[in-house]
Amino acid sequence: MATKAALEAQLAVVAGFENPKVALEQYPTPPDLAAHLVHLADLRGDVDGKTVVDLGTGTGMLALGAALRSPARVVGVELDADALETAVDNARRVGASAPVHWVRGDATRLPLCLSEREPVTVLMNPPFGAQNENAHADRAFLETIASLADVSYSVHNEGSKEFIEAFADDAGADVTDAFRATFDLDHQFDFHEAERRELDAEVFRIEW
Repeated sequence: MATKAALEAQLAVVAGFENPKVALEQYPTPPDLAAHLVHLADLRGDVDGKTVVDLGTGTGMLALGAALRSPARVVGVELDADALETAVDNARRVGASAPVHWVRGDATRLPLCLSEREPVTVLMNPPFGAQNENAHADRAFLETIASLADVSYSVHNEGSKEFIEAFADDAGADVTDAFRATFDLDHQFDFHEAERRELDAEVFRIEW
C-alpha cells in the first residue's frame, strides 16, 4: 500500500474549479485532507475490492484518491457539467488504474442502481449549507447515503457531531470514527474578505 504522503503527492495535480458556483458551494477538497480520508478508508478495508461512490465529486478529488488504491470501481456523481469535465481531465492527469465512471446527476436524487450484493463505500465532501438558501444541504446527502452505503466517510462543518450522531441513530447506523480537520481555502467568491482563510471541519465514518 502506498503511503499517505505518496497519495497526497499524486493528488496534488488535481485541478480545482475553474469557475466555482457559489450556489453549489464549490470549494475544492485539499489533497492532504483527501489523502488522509482515503488512506484511513483503505486501512479500514473500505476501499480494496469495493465500489466507491463519491457524492458531489466536484472535480474528482476523492474519487481519484480512491481510484489510486484498489477498488473494484469508482463512481463520481456531480450535478455541474463544467466540474465533471474537469474531473475527466483530472483522471488523465492522475493516471488511476481502477475504472472511474463519471455520472452527471443530483446526489440527493441519485441516478444509480447498484446491486444489493455490491459492497459500497461512500466518500463525500458535501455542501455544508453555509449559504442561507442552501441550509442543511448535507442532510440530503446523508439521506442518500442511508439507502446506498455499507460505510461512509464524510466531511462536515465544525460543530456537526451532535447532528451526525442523531441522524445516524435515527437511521439505525453507527458513527465509528470522528476527527477534526483544518484546511486552508483560497479566495473564491466576492463575499470572501480574505485572500486565504482557515476552515474548521469534522470528518465522520459511519457504518449503515
